[in-house]
Amino acid sequence: MAGVCTYTLLQSMTVPALPHIRASLGADQASASWILTAFLISASVATPIVGRLGDARGKVRMLVGSLVLLAVGSLAAALATSLGAMIAARVLQGLAGGVLPLAFGIIRDELPPARVPGAVALLSSLMSVGFGTGIVVSGPVVQYAGYRVLFLLPVLSGLIAATVVARCVRESPGPTGERVRVLPAVALAGWLVSALLAVSGAPHAGWTSPRTLVLLGVAGLLLAAWVLVEAHIDVPLIDLRLLVERRVAGANLVALLVGVSTYASFGFLPQLLQTPVASGYGLGASVALAGYLALPSAVLSFVGGLTSPGLTRVIGARAVIALGCGLSALGLVAIAVAHEHAWELALANAVSGLGSGWTFAALANVVVDAAPVGSTGVAAGLNANLRTIGGAIGSAVMASVVTSQLLPGGWPAESGYTTGFALLAAVALLGTAVAQVALPASGRDAVVAKRRLGVLTG
Repeated sequence: MAGVCTYTLLQSMTVPALPHIRASLGADQASASWILTAFLISASVATPIVGRLGDARGKVRMLVGSLVLLAVGSLAAALATSLGAMIAARVLQGLAGGVLPLAFGIIRDELPPARVPGAVALLSSLMSVGFGTGIVVSGPVVQYAGYRVLFLLPVLSGLIAATVVARCVRESPGPTGERVRVLPAVALAGWLVSALLAVSGAPHAGWTSPRTLVLLGVAGLLLAAWVLVEAHIDVPLIDLRLLVERRVAGANLVALLVGVSTYASFGFLPQLLQTPVASGYGLGASVALAGYLALPSAVLSFVGGLTSPGLTRVIGARAVIALGCGLSALGLVAIAVAHEHAWELALANAVSGLGSGWTFAALANVVVDAAPVGSTGVAAGLNANLRTIGGAIGSAVMASVVTSQLLPGGWPAESGYTTGFALLAAVALLGTAVAQVALPASGRDAVVAKRRLGVLTG
């Protein structure tokens, strides 16, 4: 739990602190964006690969190594005196992305089957809580103590988590011992890096610029090469049969859509709050106040994760996921149309947080339950990775929409935020439809459906 929270804190806490980091390091805005992009790319590449290494070589060993990397990267970021050093530190932090799939795999290996859904839901909710708490914590810490102190917090929690895991968690039984082939890992890293570079740079370079189109073309070619290699190699990095299994494929598609809507909203809501009052629509909130207003979302997301298993037993996983996506869409629509007062944004954010907590917890349980025992780490890693990739896509699209029209003072027009959050709501609503169509009915879903049919037919 401490490891998962520490990693997810690092995903988001840098966003509110970025202007302070940029000013301290003397970097321009375009260059400073690499502080976020480097972490995103590193984590996206590391998450599925480290998950696979955990299945093959031992999950506890890889988890301890990931937490140590996280602590080292955080210490390097706290001490960085140049932009290059900060970017390198963020790459190290991103390599700890394997914490998420490894934690899910250990839970499945160690706990009795009856306790697995609740534990998976708890960790899934902590992912959302950590992401939201990163924004909550970042504001006050940066405002009163400076951003370097912000990076020292994960150093302490990461080292404590690594020590406790090493001493108290036994190694999971049955590591496969298989060699993890280099070629599919390189191909996977290649298309992920190319795609994320294209998406993250598109708001500045343009979606139809030669740079963006070339990177997307390279990503497509490397993706095709990766699929070809995985289909013919003796020990694949990711078994393609797992990707086409209906429950896993449906959960992955929903995870991508939820990542687009939820993670992008986390990044742009503080910007909306901090827009000056002189703009005609902004609240002029300080970085600390913007963080505090994200707290309801973090709390309700945690509550959603805790209550998801019980709700799943009553109405089924597919219905919980669809309901969670619908609640997220409702909250995002509320942000789009009602953002004149802080309490409106706090309430809307809380509704969206409850929905994402239900969705993330139910999705993780669907994937962990569907994956073969020896592939839990890579399956959970891929699902978590798709949320991150979705967040990159959503953030890039939001950046393009929000900045499409600027006011004389350089701030975005209100219509940009209205359109952007409405678009995120539409994506979340699409997640509801996809869950109903792409996810099969579980045993519980089938029972509920039969009861409904009985009521309708008398």
